[in-house]
Amino acid sequence: MRSTSNPAFRNLPTQQQGGYATFDRSGGGMMGGGAAMAGSHSSYVDPNQATQDTGRPITVDDIVQKTAISGGLALVAGFLTAMSGLYILALPAFVVGLVVSLIVIFKQKPSAPLTLTYSIAMGVALGGITGPINQLYPGIAFQALIGTAGVFFGMLVVYKTGAVRVTPRFTKWLMGAMIGVVVLMLANLVASFFTAGGFGLRDGGPLAILFSVVVIGVAAFSLLLDFDAADNAVKAGVPAKYSWYIAFGLMTTLVWLYIEILRLLSYLRQD
Repeated sequence: MRSTSNPAFRNLPTQQQGGYATFDRSGGGMMGGGAAMAGSHSSYVDPNQATQDTGRPITVDDIVQKTAISGGLALVAGFLTAMSGLYILALPAFVVGLVVSLIVIFKQKPSAPLTLTYSIAMGVALGGITGPINQLYPGIAFQALIGTAGVFFGMLVVYKTGAVRVTPRFTKWLMGAMIGVVVLMLANLVASFFTAGGFGLRDGGPLAILFSVVVIGVAAFSLLLDFDAADNAVKAGVPAKYSWYIAFGLMTTLVWLYIEILRLLSYLRQD
């Protein structure tokens, strides 16, 4: 499986670990786990025996359903938080979401309760920051949701059509861009402690708008890596329970994307 910028997907088991048999796309028939992934061995693995040991293989429907449930809970939690005016819950919810995400990543095991807890916590957090902004700029919350959904499905089409191929070179380029963005964010944060506005990357000016567009672009293209990791998981036949892990990975990217789109829209709505 290719490397990905999303740390959650790095812990997905390979065919070699799961031991599932899959169809070789080149027409070689049923191959053992390592043969289909990296050609490490060519022994046949009985899928019936494999499913008895670790459960049935994951399917696209599993990923879609778990991601839809996670996203739906986040939307409901965010809506209720924004409508109730409990914006004070944003910070503790972000802390809970961060702690849960670290547990999921380092635990290296899929967990429906943790994935759903993360989704609800981040939904509350996003609702807490979106509510006041939406009061200041009416309709911006809906615009940010539509924008996030549009980018998600747009990048899914890009991935499925092969308009942009996820190659090792593309992955390295995108991960480099992501590191650069994070470094600039941290540098701007540190600079803001000493000078008003820091480097101007988050003050709403022209440079801030340009930076937000770049960040949104990086987040959007990182979805391609997420889709590729999920696609490879299905081809590798990892256990179906890992659909919760994939849903968690996708949610982390969507949360990041939503925040950046909301930020950009707020810049554009400033007088």
